[in-house]
Amino acid sequence: MLKVLFVASEAYPFAKTGTLGDFIGALPNAFPKDIDVRVMLPYYDTIPAPLKNKIQYKHHIYFQMDNTYHYCGIFTCQHFDITYYFIDNEYYFRRPELYGYFDDGERFSFFSRAVLECLPMIDFIPDIIHCNDWQTAAIPYLLKHQYYATYPKTKTVFTIHNIKYQGIQKFENIGDFLHLKSLPLDLEYYGNINLMKGALYSADLVTTLSPTYSQELKEPYYGKGLDGVIRNISFKEVGILGGIDESLYNPEKDTALFVPFSTLHQTKAENKKALQQHLGLAIRGDVPMISMVTDLLKQKGLELMATVIHEIMLMDLQLVIMGTGDPVYEKLLESIAFNYPAKMVAIIDFDNTLSRRIYAASDFILMPSKYEPYGVTQMIAMRYGTVPIVRETGGLKDTVLNFDSKLNIGNGFTFSNYNAHNMLFTIQKAVALYHNEPEIFDVIVNNAFNSHFSWEESAQVYLTHYKNLIDTQPPEVDHEYNSLL
Repeated sequence: MLKVLFVASEAYPFAKTGTLGDFIGALPNAFPKDIDVRVMLPYYDTIPAPLKNKIQYKHHIYFQMDNTYHYCGIFTCQHFDITYYFIDNEYYFRRPELYGYFDDGERFSFFSRAVLECLPMIDFIPDIIHCNDWQTAAIPYLLKHQYYATYPKTKTVFTIHNIKYQGIQKFENIGDFLHLKSLPLDLEYYGNINLMKGALYSADLVTTLSPTYSQELKEPYYGKGLDGVIRNISFKEVGILGGIDESLYNPEKDTALFVPFSTLHQTKAENKKALQQHLGLAIRGDVPMISMVTDLLKQKGLELMATVIHEIMLMDLQLVIMGTGDPVYEKLLESIAFNYPAKMVAIIDFDNTLSRRIYAASDFILMPSKYEPYGVTQMIAMRYGTVPIVRETGGLKDTVLNFDSKLNIGNGFTFSNYNAHNMLFTIQKAVALYHNEPEIFDVIVNNAFNSHFSWEESAQVYLTHYKNLIDTQPPEVDHEYNSLL
């Protein structure tokens, strides 16, 4: 039986700050039952109490880092037929937030080494360790250079969720925690340690959650300083489109909705009217509702919105924006909404129930991202019959096809240049079609509603790559300690 261990810094429902949590919460459950898939996470103090009550102590060990022996507790539980393990150390993980501390490099260096130290204690030596983002990026490096003799048959997969965050740390801060006597070439980044760079060179396979993002990372604009490394390792790097949990986002059974539905049109209109009442918007069924459920950040295209927001508000539409982020954008949106109370609402917060109601009520979801490594919002929105308006980048390009009225194919509206007026023109085009050609708009809505992005399809692709790694003979390399110096 193939044994796979997912290692990450978060996983829904135990801990989540973004799409990484969704990925780890969903993908392990999508594999066939004859694959032994398990998950390892930090034992955060913030794990919800009902879940924490299910977690049981299993073992503990001490191991050496920075000339000190550190306690490592090992806890476990079963959740949806998946075995979860939790690495416990109160000094590192008993904190009110998951990230954002001065010693995050030290915290996750401890976590990475703890994963490799504790495997014999849980009697689970995986064939594949699937690592995710910089918080677990030390694992492929450590396995290749320091633990190879202990786990000679174990292969590593490293998934880039967002290359913007690379785990760049000063050597003097975490060098001892990684047992480094000096700075190896495959970790060196302008005199510092770059944990993601080490994972890219050391992992047996590198993946992204979008084929387009995989190609974009080879360009300086998207690669964030690692584009050269991505080009160097392109022989072992692949983009695998992610998905959503379609049972979780199911409009027919979603109790969060004002009116759950299995068919469109009338129930969609009922959800729109209910949301208008709930938010204090004008009760109008004859105007399109455009929504954004997003982090209010430059990356998400908020600078484009800021440039043409008044032109958008002059159109015959309603605008609903929910999210938090840069205070500049938060205040701007609140100000615009104050001046257009019947047409716009800005919700500076995130509410999961309200987000689903927005998806179900809206006619369009707007995502003008500068870059989008994955893009899950457009997938969820389409599940609720909402048409995406997106910029062609990353996962947005891979999931949204610009509508072709001659062939009646396409599930949304797209634009390619990161330009405010290109975005505005595309919004105008979509709104005009809504008002003037309702029969064609219905075709687009149905195309979006019938677009499916399941994790089961992604899991089959990952499984093929896992099996290929296991069947591949290891290359002849020098596994001596710090061999690349």
